Amino acid sequence: MDLDVYVTAHRAEWDRLDHLLRRGGKLTGAEADELVSLYQRTATHLSIVQSRTPDPMLTARLTQLVARARATVTGTRRSSWRDAVRFLTAGFPAAVYRSRHWWIPTAVLSTLLAALIGWWIGTHPEVQASMGAPADLREMTRPGGQYETYYSSHPAASFAAQVWTNNAQAAAMCLVLGVFLGIPVLGVLFLNMLNLGVGIGLMSSAGRLDVFLGLVLPHGLLELTAVFVAAGTGLRLGWTVIDPGPTTRRAALAEQGRAAVGMAIGLALVLFVSGLIEGFVTPSGLPTWARITIGIAAETAFLVYVYVLGGRASRAGDTGDLEEADRSATLPTAA
Repeated sequence: MDLDVYVTAHRAEWDRLDHLLRRGGKLTGAEADELVSLYQRTATHLSIVQSRTPDPMLTARLTQLVARARATVTGTRRSSWRDAVRFLTAGFPAAVYRSRHWWIPTAVLSTLLAALIGWWIGTHPEVQASMGAPADLREMTRPGGQYETYYSSHPAASFAAQVWTNNAQAAAMCLVLGVFLGIPVLGVLFLNMLNLGVGIGLMSSAGRLDVFLGLVLPHGLLELTAVFVAAGTGLRLGWTVIDPGPTTRRAALAEQGRAAVGMAIGLALVLFVSGLIEGFVTPSGLPTWARITIGIAAETAFLVYVYVLGGRASRAGDTGDLEEADRSATLPTAA
């Protein structure tokens, strides 16, 4: 394509669009229709220039024109409480529901890995010996030892805030780093399962696995589910790089990336709840059965939330992506 000829053929349309945009709201009905038509044609021109003869200066001008025209055509929309309610009742649970084929297998395999690591450490004294001196291990696993006092070592409020911050960062890392083919996500997930497996192995070797599970399960069910959802979503994002499906790789990554950002916000709220449980319920004087019941109730509530609200929103077509008016314009790929 001869770029000079193409510019000469369409310059008048671009100048006319720029003129209409400068007039703002002082347009007649016919001029408004003309603006919409010119916006659509200019978007097509931009796509053609980008794909066939990418000229930086021309691309920059047309991109600016298309962006200004889109803002004029669609208008500026401010976020409201309605958006927050929609996100919590439809967008976020739908995104979690739609990614269930990724995070459920992730949860099952990760739990099996933690159990395997725990069994290996718990049944092999030589492995335990390589992890620390016998006196140090006894100090960690004895009644009133480090595993038990960990949850009450700081004031409940500050401990809950610290736990929430750490877990939210881990979940965000899984979501953000998933774009690197999901490889960093596997590393984050393995470290989490390794820590859990070490606790299982050492406490089981001391004959106190029931105590350990009584401390972990109240908050761990919801906390680990959030981590598994984040990891599964990150892996799904990584797979999108490999196989974007019927759309272009850029469009597929943009859709999955926007959903992942929303997922990060939603999971931060879920982890806030698990942090409250870890800070106030886990170290409390409640009986073990009561603490575990609270953890099961929180986990059940989250799963019902995802499968009922999320399933309903997903079947209605919600993907967890932004509203169409809030997305960047999708440019055509052919003339």
